[in-house]
Amino acid sequence: MQSFDSNGVQIAYVDEGEGEPILLIHGFASNVVANWVDTQWIRTLVNAGRRVIAYDNRGHGQSEKLYDPDRYGAPEMAEDARRLLDHLGIEQVDVLGYSMGARIAAFLVFTHPERVRSVIFGGLGINMVRGMVGSGPLAKALEVPRIEDVTNETARSFRAFAEQTKSDLRALAACMRGPREKVAAERLATIKVPVLVAVGSEDVIGGSGAALAELIPGAQFLDITGRDHMKAVGDARFKQGVLDFLTSRA
Repeated sequence: MQSFDSNGVQIAYVDEGEGEPILLIHGFASNVVANWVDTQWIRTLVNAGRRVIAYDNRGHGQSEKLYDPDRYGAPEMAEDARRLLDHLGIEQVDVLGYSMGARIAAFLVFTHPERVRSVIFGGLGINMVRGMVGSGPLAKALEVPRIEDVTNETARSFRAFAEQTKSDLRALAACMRGPREKVAAERLATIKVPVLVAVGSEDVIGGSGAALAELIPGAQFLDITGRDHMKAVGDARFKQGVLDFLTSRA
């Protein structure tokens, strides 16, 4: 992976393929490899004739680890995305964000709408507005010495995933304890670029995708039937839905 300086924070990224650019923003405790390489997303998009830019969020993967929770606000993490586009000299992109990445993508659209051609909110439905419940227990689950000490099922699944991705647990705990800026429904109503909301039908972490799509003028909704939060990301129907959306957007 290459890296660049994002206002004093080293951010690792990949840049593959040729064609219209698309920016991929991964979810919490994940990274480029887990979210986009192992799931064949990058290969799928490159084979479809796209230039694919994907980066490790601060505190994740090969990017710099920060231990101050205040450094993990979604608006600031969206600026990492904008600075990467500046670094690469890219004026405008389609954006695909999954889970936490969808939340970051929303703030990128709010702050820099001229840089976003279209946006896909994956793995995050109405809980983008309601907020994620239980950030405290999730942070504690990352801070305890052993996964066996975690009794909350959802928190345990995130701890297991963080261990699987060989993440820095202390950095992730700081990220989870960071600012939790709410996304107001009224702000979503101002989005003017094409939007696709894609959420698994069994995704209790992201919440209803259909409910989120109703708040965004003209948004399309893709129901990834039978998939939960973890399994929806690599689903073939998700990939095809995104390709169809990008084609129709063009």
